[in-house]
Amino acid sequence: MNQKERMLAGLPYKAWLDGLDEERLENKKRIFRYNHLEPDRLEEKDKLIREILGKTGKNVNIEPPFHCDYGCNIEVGENFFANYNFMVLDVGKVRIGDNAQIAPNVSIYTAGHPVHPQSRNTGYEYGIEITIGDNVWIGGNVCILPGVTIGSNVVIGAGSVVTKDLPDNVIAAGNPCRVIREITEDDRDYYYKDRKFDVDDYR
Repeated sequence: MNQKERMLAGLPYKAWLDGLDEERLENKKRIFRYNHLEPDRLEEKDKLIREILGKTGKNVNIEPPFHCDYGCNIEVGENFFANYNFMVLDVGKVRIGDNAQIAPNVSIYTAGHPVHPQSRNTGYEYGIEITIGDNVWIGGNVCILPGVTIGSNVVIGAGSVVTKDLPDNVIAAGNPCRVIREITEDDRDYYYKDRKFDVDDYR
């Protein structure tokens, strides 16, 4: 295996060998162009983000600035939205389902380093895949760590650090992030805490 194959297999690898430096540099050039487009150049913005990401649905919108390592290791579904300062360390695969809503300053880290200093100082690092289901809303300043799987229909509270898997249909928050409660049919009529919708077209 070369170093890229090791990286994508979740094995220890060295990030400056076998052309990985060059791949990251080419992606940095695309990211630079994306982050410096004038805001009314929407067609060019859409075209460029599809060149950066590995897979997209029909509608994808990431507000600049956006940062990632390779881009090609990120897959997003239909109706994807990420707000300002979205950061993805995608040395491992990142798969996100349909209808994702990602608030500002969210970080997704597949990358990590050995804990022991002597092992870490050899330059070896790793990337472990992250999977996020459909209809997930991730609050501001959330950090998602390597190897996590987040189910569908999940809401993650602002400032959370997600270190372990989360099941479907839950609200979760905290550092470390924990399930607070299930999302039920009773939640449908409320737009914020105890405030009910005053319109009828939300159903």
